Amino acid sequence: MPSEQASPALDGRLPSPRTGGGTDPAPPGGLPGLACLGLSLAAFLSLSLLGPSLVQPALGGSGAPWAFHADPAPGLVLGLLVSGILLAGLGLALCFRAVARGWSPRTGRLLVAGAVLAAAFSLTPPVGSTDHLNYAAYGHMVVSGLDPYVTTASDLAGSPYSEVVQEWRETPSIYGPLVTGAQALAALLGGDSPRLTVLVLSLINGLAFVLAGLILYLRTRDEKARLRAVLLWSLNPLLLHHLVSGSHNDVLGIAAAVAALALFTAGAGGMWRAFGTGAAVGMAVATKFPAGVIGGGPAWRLLTGRRFGELAALFGGAGLVVAVAYRLAGPHALDRVREAADSISLANPWHLVAGRDGGVLGLDLPRGLVSAGSLALMVLLLWLLGRALPEADPVLTVSAALVLAWLFAASYALPWYDGLGWALLAFLPWSRFDWCILARSVALSLAYLPARDPRLAGLPDGLHWLVTGLRATVMPFVLASVLALVVWCCLRRPRPAPAL
Repeated sequence: MPSEQASPALDGRLPSPRTGGGTDPAPPGGLPGLACLGLSLAAFLSLSLLGPSLVQPALGGSGAPWAFHADPAPGLVLGLLVSGILLAGLGLALCFRAVARGWSPRTGRLLVAGAVLAAAFSLTPPVGSTDHLNYAAYGHMVVSGLDPYVTTASDLAGSPYSEVVQEWRETPSIYGPLVTGAQALAALLGGDSPRLTVLVLSLINGLAFVLAGLILYLRTRDEKARLRAVLLWSLNPLLLHHLVSGSHNDVLGIAAAVAALALFTAGAGGMWRAFGTGAAVGMAVATKFPAGVIGGGPAWRLLTGRRFGELAALFGGAGLVVAVAYRLAGPHALDRVREAADSISLANPWHLVAGRDGGVLGLDLPRGLVSAGSLALMVLLLWLLGRALPEADPVLTVSAALVLAWLFAASYALPWYDGLGWALLAFLPWSRFDWCILARSVALSLAYLPARDPRLAGLPDGLHWLVTGLRATVMPFVLASVLALVVWCCLRRPRPAPAL
């Protein structure tokens, strides 16, 4: 059958590459791939260093985080952003192909390079959205004795934090208690300076990113697995741009999820290991609720192994952390989560049939039907992915299947949400699904040019088609095609022994 002769880069069967990270010349593809990644990262870093622009809201004041005030033209900013996204996609694709041909660079150096870049992005102003300004305001609310789950930026009239918030001024926090705690810590250290508070938030996110990459790297001594962890996470320009340079708090939940899976698969440990894993899962839940799906892998292993005591410890650890966190956060912490559950983002495939103006096709399906359809699609994808993901520890396979099924089935998606998918795939061997997440992340990144309200960002009238045309009309079809690609990859040649 032709599928039996498919590329090893797609099927996860690598041709015995060199091990040990030697100094032999890299096969064709490796160095060009790294060059593209470097150019991509330079483009993204330039967006941070140029100062306030179409993608960088003004922070006010001076000092760290540092940037020039070059007042770049919208065309230059968009050119750098598009170039960075496309070069990131090309660089990762070239590196994937080079690994399949035996490329084996020094992974330690690449890991250090990723950490240095994360530090650089943490010390420059966030770009891509205005979410970090909302984070700072929510933290200031806590420090001021207000409840961020019922208070809005408009209620802070006269505060410097109210003045810098641009979007979601009438929206209370939708984030989990641990995120709110990090925001409060940043505001406590930042005092009356939103700029300093944003710096602390960026440093916390950068540290979480580096920690997640270090865990992924150290959990195995296998050089191929370490190279995979570095490329998919630590040196991935798309993740450095969205999670670190964008200062999105999703990285906190991802770091907790990575720690949970690394702990559970580390070896023997019994009840305490299960409890610790559950506590880490609980921390992921208490940052952003959907991140808790990663606990499905450990729960599946303990349930099928009839290790009911450890299963109880797992749920006990998770339940204890979640209960304490939400108890401290107050009774309104879940209000906005329930409201946001039925949202439909413009670039999402579900926007074809529902959402703004009835969807691209004008079918205007009821939100309840979309929610039911999303759940049904998630169950289908879970079954397909459980059979088709590359063979690995069943814990990791089940958790990865849950995360990918959620990402591709959910009705609301933004580029930085994909970070959890990249992290889970970094636990698994090479496979064709690496290409699926790459295609999705590149498409979503291009869809949000910029990820800000175009009126507040100063998007020229002639470029509003980026939102009304590219994001809201074209990208739902593109991402629906990527979803179809995932299904095709699952059906192409499923494993004979299902993991689920």
